[in-house]
Amino acid sequence: MWQRVPISAWLGMIVTSVFVFVAIFAPLLAPYPMTEAAGAVWEPMSARYWLGTDNLGRDLLSRMIFGARTTIFIAAMATALSFSLGSILGFIAAVIGGWVDQGVSRFVDLLMSIPTLIFALVVLSVLPANLITLIMVMGILDATRVFRLSRAVAVDINIMDFVEAARLRGEGRMWVIFREILPNALSPLVAELGLRFIFQVLFLSALSFLGLGIQPPEADWGGMVKENKDGIVFGIPAALIPAAAIAILAISVNLIADWILNRTTSLKGGRGG
Repeated sequence: MWQRVPISAWLGMIVTSVFVFVAIFAPLLAPYPMTEAAGAVWEPMSARYWLGTDNLGRDLLSRMIFGARTTIFIAAMATALSFSLGSILGFIAAVIGGWVDQGVSRFVDLLMSIPTLIFALVVLSVLPANLITLIMVMGILDATRVFRLSRAVAVDINIMDFVEAARLRGEGRMWVIFREILPNALSPLVAELGLRFIFQVLFLSALSFLGLGIQPPEADWGGMVKENKDGIVFGIPAALIPAAAIAILAISVNLIADWILNRTTSLKGGRGG
């Protein structure tokens, strides 16, 4: 299996692993505390400040390391929530059918008809600004996309012979969902997992840039772009560094997701042949 992994997927896994490692061990790796003003404003890169300092004189490398922890943690939690909620509701709607399927599907269509970013801005401007609220809003809004995918996959699996055999044996709906449908729906869901994680990273960064995501003095990459954006006018790259980190993380995870999706497609094609 591993011999057939393309170079692009290896590159994605290595880069993503580095980001995750930095996020987990952020307090040990950061040379300065997250909120400490270690130098002058917007100092250039040097032996002391490898990435320079930000708009308040804080070490940019330390902020990037702590920002990785915040960004990856929130994106991962929101992705887990969206997949848990969306896939369970999608499977239930597909298995039960009837008015349950129609009701949930039309409600999801209603939510998806509203631009996600605008909806999130309205909700977050009303609710208390804290970590739990942010994860809940991001996860619930993204669960609509997962619902559509999981329902479509479950509808196809639900009419297969082994599912009908389970019903004839007298198995209940929960057995059918978790023992028959879920194992056979994992491949497309896992491939979609990486894409949803990328979306959450970009979504969080956009919310922080607009002032409704992570609040200062906490560090996250989108907020760091906002804090240092004025320096671009003077040729100071402090805002471009976190923006580049967002892009690199998104590309690396996307390389892994593409490999999983292509592998799943090829396996299905091989079995069909």
